Amino acid sequence: MTRSCIGKLKSGVAITVAAVALAACAPVIKNHGYAPVEEEMSDIRVGLDTRGTVRSKIGRPGGTAVFREDGWFYVASKVEHYLYNEPKVIDRRVVAILFDQNDVVASVKQFGLEEGKIVDLETGTTPTYGREMTILEQLFFNIGTIPADVFTTE
Repeated sequence: MTRSCIGKLKSGVAITVAAVALAACAPVIKNHGYAPVEEEMSDIRVGLDTRGTVRSKIGRPGGTAVFREDGWFYVASKVEHYLYNEPKVIDRRVVAILFDQNDVVASVKQFGLEEGKIVDLETGTTPTYGREMTILEQLFFNIGTIPADVFTTE
């Protein structure tokens, strides 16, 4: 290889490394969910609108009340992803529309990220209470607790 080819190869590698480094610094913003905007919220009238009219105006939400069917919750989140960091929620809007026993809108409330808590969910584990056993404790835990008649045959 000639010196000019090696020089071009080095500059090409340098440009590629610089481009990858710059790409790692730029965040990727992802939007999750849906929450109606202010203009849509102003169309909903407390005491006048019903579930049906709310559904026709802004649509049915992805989530409802967990323990009761008296509310609809619209949740929209904006998450920032960096190549080298964990994703971070940078904005969240929650719109809660509560209905009375006649399915008429009783209240419309909006909440932002500042009113809520971020709950980290670990989907691979289920928290248990009590102490955790070491690997040796797990291996030898049942020694002495198994009755002797299990090993004898009649």
